[in-house]
Amino acid sequence: MMKKMSIPTSRASLVLFLCQIISALDVPLDSKLLEELSQPPTITQQSPKDYIVDPRENIVIQCEAKGKPPPSFSWTRNGTHFDIDKDAQVTMKPNSGTLVVNIMNGGKAEAYEGVYQCTARNERGAAISNNIVIRPSRSPLWTKEKLEPNHVREGDSLVLHCRPPVGLPPPIIFWMDNAFQRLPQSERVSQGLNGDLYFANVQPEDTREDYICYARFNHTQTIQQKQPISVKVFSTKPVTERPPVLLTPTGSTSTKVELRGNVLLLECIAAGLPTPVIRWIKEGGELPANRTFFENFKKTLKIIDVSEADSGNYKCIARNTLGSVHHVISVTVKAAPYWITAPRNLVLSPGEDGTLICRANGNPKPSISWLANGVPIAIAPEDPSRKVDGDTIIFSHVQERSSAVYQCNASNEYGYLLANAFVNVLAEPPRILTPANKLYQVIADSPALLDCAYFGSPKPEIEWFKGVKGSILRGNEYIFHDNGTLEIPVAQKDSAGTYTCVARNELGKIQNEVQLEIKDPTMIIKQPEYKVIQRYGQVSFECIIKHDSTLLPTVVWLKDNDELPDDERFLVGKDNLTIMNVTDKDDGTYTCIVNTTLDSVSASAVLTVVAAPPTPAIIYARPNPPFDLELTGQLERSIELSWIPGDENNSPITNFVIEYEDALHEPGVWHYQTEVSGTQTTAQLKLSPYVNYSFRVIAVNKIGRSQPSEPSEQYLTKSASPDENPANVQGIGSEPDNLVITWEPLKGFQSNGPGLQYKVSWRQKDVDDEWTSVIVANVSKYIVSGTPTFVPYEVKVQALNDLGYAPEPSEVIGHSGEDLPMVAPGNVQVHVINSTLAKVHWDPVPLKTVRGHLQGYKVYYWKVQSLSRRSRRHVEKKILTFRGNKTFGMLPGLEPYSSYKLNVRVVNGKGEGPASPDKVFKTPEGVPSSPSFLKITNPTLDSLTLEWGSPTHPNGVLTSYTLKFQPINNTHELGPLVEIRIPANESSLILKNLNYSTRYKFYFNAQTSVGSGSQITEEAVTIMDEAGILRPAVGVGKAMASRQVDIATQGWFIGLMCAVALLILILLIVCFIRRNKGGKYPVKEKEDAHADPEIQPMKEDDGTFGEYSDAEDHKPLKKGSRTPSDRTVKKEDSDDSLVDYGEGVNGQFNEDGSFIGQYSGKKEKEPAEGNESSEAPSPVNAMNSFV
Repeated sequence: MMKKMSIPTSRASLVLFLCQIISALDVPLDSKLLEELSQPPTITQQSPKDYIVDPRENIVIQCEAKGKPPPSFSWTRNGTHFDIDKDAQVTMKPNSGTLVVNIMNGGKAEAYEGVYQCTARNERGAAISNNIVIRPSRSPLWTKEKLEPNHVREGDSLVLHCRPPVGLPPPIIFWMDNAFQRLPQSERVSQGLNGDLYFANVQPEDTREDYICYARFNHTQTIQQKQPISVKVFSTKPVTERPPVLLTPTGSTSTKVELRGNVLLLECIAAGLPTPVIRWIKEGGELPANRTFFENFKKTLKIIDVSEADSGNYKCIARNTLGSVHHVISVTVKAAPYWITAPRNLVLSPGEDGTLICRANGNPKPSISWLANGVPIAIAPEDPSRKVDGDTIIFSHVQERSSAVYQCNASNEYGYLLANAFVNVLAEPPRILTPANKLYQVIADSPALLDCAYFGSPKPEIEWFKGVKGSILRGNEYIFHDNGTLEIPVAQKDSAGTYTCVARNELGKIQNEVQLEIKDPTMIIKQPEYKVIQRYGQVSFECIIKHDSTLLPTVVWLKDNDELPDDERFLVGKDNLTIMNVTDKDDGTYTCIVNTTLDSVSASAVLTVVAAPPTPAIIYARPNPPFDLELTGQLERSIELSWIPGDENNSPITNFVIEYEDALHEPGVWHYQTEVSGTQTTAQLKLSPYVNYSFRVIAVNKIGRSQPSEPSEQYLTKSASPDENPANVQGIGSEPDNLVITWEPLKGFQSNGPGLQYKVSWRQKDVDDEWTSVIVANVSKYIVSGTPTFVPYEVKVQALNDLGYAPEPSEVIGHSGEDLPMVAPGNVQVHVINSTLAKVHWDPVPLKTVRGHLQGYKVYYWKVQSLSRRSRRHVEKKILTFRGNKTFGMLPGLEPYSSYKLNVRVVNGKGEGPASPDKVFKTPEGVPSSPSFLKITNPTLDSLTLEWGSPTHPNGVLTSYTLKFQPINNTHELGPLVEIRIPANESSLILKNLNYSTRYKFYFNAQTSVGSGSQITEEAVTIMDEAGILRPAVGVGKAMASRQVDIATQGWFIGLMCAVALLILILLIVCFIRRNKGGKYPVKEKEDAHADPEIQPMKEDDGTFGEYSDAEDHKPLKKGSRTPSDRTVKKEDSDDSLVDYGEGVNGQFNEDGSFIGQYSGKKEKEPAEGNESSEAPSPVNAMNSFV
């Protein structure tokens, strides 16, 4: 695609000049002119008003100015003249007013603190700078202080104060630890704007010794560190939650004043547990969009570039689950002075008038004061041409002596603005700044801009002439700009020539000539074209151009808008680009760009690289479209179409598809007409009346379909009466008293002529009525009202147009609208098959009472109550639908032993008829569900207590419960099964005479008269003894037998038992000997002294045994008491227990050596508390059980 672009070189200089001389206020920045014209001083560069300097470096106070003649400079310090020559440390730069204070060679920055002002002066006036306040930066050290550790209770709030030293400018505060890592902050822990660290609530992890506050002074690049702060958090359980309390700001309200244009920062930090969440709102308004930001986890509200509209009340709300607290900050936005209209320089001619306007705003409103050449205007030399009127100075009939520099000062309590504006009164004859005989070259039909930059005082008038003796240029074909430029909007060939610009004022006249040449546009007359090339082939793009003979064009080729690859395969010729040995990387868009000094054009083409076949192969493609379509043999209902096939592209054409367009009814839409063999080039086509035909042909081969051919000429067939009638005629009523007749309208070409309508006819079937007919427009529905309810009708729809009727249509049977059935089914009978299934019968209703199409019957049934519980519940009706004319149905999913009701209704297309009378039936008993629970408690040596709950669904009258149980040994083998019948009114049972330390499995179910229900199983274990163990608490869940190894057969265990037996025998002999020597053994006294004996270990001082249990009490150990060696093996600690395999000690020796069981510490079948296993026999246990 060609793109033309014209770039006239004259426009850039014109824009610059328009910016320079918009009015007579500024002197053009022409170097030659500036050398000749006098001009008052203008301050061009100065230091900032608040100037903070580094005390270690030289102080540079800038003051630069321009003027003609060049200005001289002087300074004041703190309002008095600053004599630079008397201070050896201070120098002024040559040709400049900038001061340099030498600090690095002995000077002290503090000695030069103060307010400085620069004055630039020449013979036409004096300009002054702002007041520049010089202050050295300060980064003082932290004061020494003793910091006590902070002891804080968990959940309480805490504030760690930073209190940094006062620096200039203020430091940046941050908290780190000893490893110089920033302390993490969150909604709970965060740093305030004042640098303090706030804890909404402390947590144990807050304990640390190295909370360190750092102050960074950016101006001097120094960092000061506070002493580390220690925080120790102690825990108290439970931790008390607290509602929010504001840590800062305090109280319920506060105020804040901010200046216009600054950043407003508002802060709310709250304590509480859980950690409060902060939300901000503005009372009576919205927070400003796009200028509002939230920082520090929404604890800080930041509004940038504030204005007076941001004044108002801002509320922060801190909230947690226990409550909320709020604080209102009243914000007032004040404003330092800002310009509305700053004074601008005036260049006037003698005798002219002018004004200086100085308008500023602020809050409070700033006061305006004027100075002349740096002196308050009230005490400045008088000038009769000057009159001060508030913020305006009016000049009338100025003279050259009126030249001066005026200063406007706008100030309020928040700052000031100072602006210099000079009044320069000049008397200058006209000058033309555009070079003489400047040549302008422009492309034909483009705008031409001829410059005539000028200056003069008074302002000269400009006129343009063409040719040596031409008349002054006027008219709509030229545009004359205020800056002297002549614009020719559309430059033609005859626009070329010499143009003369004349500038004149009362002091003189001057003229200048410029030349205009018109060039022919550059064009690409042969553009590059889209190419498809096989890999490793060669391709060439052409780019032939036409251009003006005086312009030198350059041609540049780009690939994908970038430079061509640095590859020798790319050959750029004079008017083409050739690519050798093409690869896949060469795929892309290639652009030819032609540039001249005045314009530029471009054109692009795409290169597609495809794979090269292994051998030169035939390229198969879709056929080219047929062409040269011709219509012959035109008849009313047929025509002959012929065509010439296009190139078949190496794949034979298999068939031709012929399509037609009906420009009369569906313009732009092509329909399938027919298709013929690929060997034919003619086709006889059937036509319909009243169609404006166009035909096109598509060729098809194995590769695909060709593009369609160009359309044939149009052929309009004559009108005729319709050949066919609408299809899909139906008669269906939508209301009980109507008949809606619908049909599919004929398509446009089926109408066969204009004025398509339909004749709709109907009559009641089986009644000797005449047809009722109506003719309707081209619609698809007609409603017959006032019909009887649901009676059959004969319906027909016939098409007609302006030329006549279609053939007689066929009749269809329809029905008028349905109504709800009138009667309910009768003789409803229910046959209960089993406890969950019943069969219902009914008599069909007479078809006349259905008043519509019979769709079926609906059976509504619901449970009234359970016969076993006699408790009613929410009635949930169920519905079963039986299609057609069925007279019976099955009701599944019934609940046993329950009372049900049902009724039957007939259904047609309109809805349901009335319900039959409710029929009551009952289901018989069934088997019950499993008991709701089985719980086994109170295990003893030989008994277990069973408790159970009745079945959730008894499904009848419970007759009894069946309990089956059997023991399980250590290898999970089941013993003999015992069965017990239990009356139905029982809910617990104590099983006695069980084996001690034996696991049992229980099977429990309930019975009705029908049979047994599903069972529930549990497992439980009887205990071994009650002396040295806690009773095991048998779980109510399904337990499994412990998997244990029979250690009684292990060799190490047998050896251990032998050693234990030998030790016991020795101890018994020693005891027997000592007892014979010491007389009677005081058993009874011990029993009297210890009413609740506990087994004690053997005393070490005299070798005697401790206290002994009474032989008749058989009291179990108290909960929490320890066995002598703490060797009780708990079930949760090990799956193996010596109790499961070892033998209990049932008796000991008496004082005379005889064997008795009276003082035995362990006895069979005594209950043990807890769920621990019984102790294994050991020497210590045996000793402690001996009396």
